[in-house]
Amino acid sequence: MRKFASPSKLSILRSLRFGIALSLVGTTFLAVGCTSPRDWIANGFKVGPNYHTPPAPVATDWIDADDKRVLEDPVDSVAWWSSSFNDPVLNELVSEAYSQNLTVRQAGSRIMQARALRQIAVGNLFPQQQDFSASYSHNLTTGVGAGRHFSSWRGSFGLAWEVDFWGRYRRAIESADADLDAAVFDYGDVVVTLVADVAATYIDIRTLQTRLELVKLNVENQSQTYQLTEIRFRLGESSEVDVQQAKSSLVQTEALVPQVETQLRQSQNQLCVLLGMPPEDILEMLGEGEIPNVKSEIALGIPAASLLQRPDVRRAERQLASQSALIGVAESELYPHITLVGTVGRSGNQFKDLFRAGSGFGSVGPSLDWNILNYGRIVGNVQFQDARFQELLSAYQQTVLNANLEAENAVVQFLKAQDQFRLQLEAAEAADRTNELITLQFEEGEEIDFNRVFNVQNTKTQQELAAAVAKGNVAQGVVSIYRALGGGWPSPYLSQPPLLAPEPEDAEAEEIAPPPGLQPQPIEEALENPVPIGDE
Repeated sequence: MRKFASPSKLSILRSLRFGIALSLVGTTFLAVGCTSPRDWIANGFKVGPNYHTPPAPVATDWIDADDKRVLEDPVDSVAWWSSSFNDPVLNELVSEAYSQNLTVRQAGSRIMQARALRQIAVGNLFPQQQDFSASYSHNLTTGVGAGRHFSSWRGSFGLAWEVDFWGRYRRAIESADADLDAAVFDYGDVVVTLVADVAATYIDIRTLQTRLELVKLNVENQSQTYQLTEIRFRLGESSEVDVQQAKSSLVQTEALVPQVETQLRQSQNQLCVLLGMPPEDILEMLGEGEIPNVKSEIALGIPAASLLQRPDVRRAERQLASQSALIGVAESELYPHITLVGTVGRSGNQFKDLFRAGSGFGSVGPSLDWNILNYGRIVGNVQFQDARFQELLSAYQQTVLNANLEAENAVVQFLKAQDQFRLQLEAAEAADRTNELITLQFEEGEEIDFNRVFNVQNTKTQQELAAAVAKGNVAQGVVSIYRALGGGWPSPYLSQPPLLAPEPEDAEAEEIAPPPGLQPQPIEEALENPVPIGDE
């Protein structure tokens, strides 16, 4: 039986010399790759480029910066839906949607996936292969001495540890870290979209409720005119043409009711899906309400500070950082892989022999693996990863441009919607006053042009509906602005329902106090459990 052979000092020195020689030889091979020895050292003994956030095309100021309604104050977007609309129903809807929306849960699961992949990447820094094996066999010899039986017991443990000489595994961790950040910002982008969609749908519902109420009031008004026209016809004071014209005008307005009711039901259904529930009639839960009133001013900050914090912009930047690290991973394949391999074990003819002196064995030493004949494939992969980086660089810069576009479109929508609403409101008030005057003349039996009566009533209906839509567009402009600025992320108030802010005691105060009783939750804690599911 072989005795355990301990490595001698001479073999250890040879192994060390071998490792040092490989290191020196490997350093000279850096010239073959894309990274110079100086850069390799400066990069922390890692091949490939070190990442730096690239410049992005951002406007120096807003187009409408001279408008007095555009404030340069920093954007207060943490719980913008609460401070902008001060509506307890909307606050509750946002909280429920955040807790129950399935798209948010999907995004939360992607964070968990990215964390697991990062753990795998970190694990590669340690011995990449470890195995324990045990075997037993009963043997029979043949030939001379045939018929001799003997047993063999054997157990061993081995490992192989590739030294991260070129930074391949460290670059992989950098990529995994950036991917995890990108998953977090992807989650933030989903939250921004969700909050904005809930607010926009809620405003749609309140606008449609207002329009439906206005239509029904105008139906009632025109119904009275129709009845009065029939009475006059029986008295011989009007013709059948007037009666039919009054009826046509009435029915035309009545036809708007099912049209608006259809839109209202569809908006309800959309809101239900955002809340993570099957579509159902939720008007009773929403109750009656008006189109939210908003301030005419809004704080936008400066474009660079506001837009570059959008989660989708930061996600694109983190994806770029991840790809930069993958260039180093690909380039590391150009150089030899140095691995330390070791095995220890015990063997014997009988089980009890495994515990006797002299039954052990072992080996340790370095090995080298170099894909020297695959340089064409490896260089091609480096070029591919670099081209992919250039693609993501352009994608990042385009994301910033799109963010600037969305923000500018939202700002002009908000400002011009206010102007339109003011004018449309004046038109609706004038139409309503005209209707009052001509209806009074009609009811008093004065000689009057029936066409003018019906035209005035139809105009009143259309102008009032247009004013309601215009008011809703002003509120939608606020939603669009905060959507474009990444409002709602990270929000410490999404962990629980933001309460309705109290009315300020000072009537001239413009700022709404933060929701009382809520302490902002640190974002690190929020990310530990990115998808709160509430009490189930």
